Amino acid sequence: MEGSEDLAGRGVRHTREQFDQFLNQTENYVRENPGQSLFYAFVAGFILNQLPIGRILSGVFRLSLFALKPAILIYSATKLYQAAQEEE
Repeated sequence: MEGSEDLAGRGVRHTREQFDQFLNQTENYVRENPGQSLFYAFVAGFILNQLPIGRILSGVFRLSLFALKPAILIYSATKLYQAAQEEE
């Protein structure tokens, strides 16, 4: 159990270090190129404003619910099989 906790802790630290490094690189780029960064932010905001975010999220939610039912069925069947094997 300790090995998995240690592995998880190292994974979290590595991810945090990578995120901090990415954040520092982004800050440096914005400081060096403020006009270009502002243009990129404007374009990204315009594109996100034009996307039908609500419909996309609604579709993802409905797809998740559609996939959840078979997953629950398979999980339940597996648990019943394991319980039957333990009784024998």
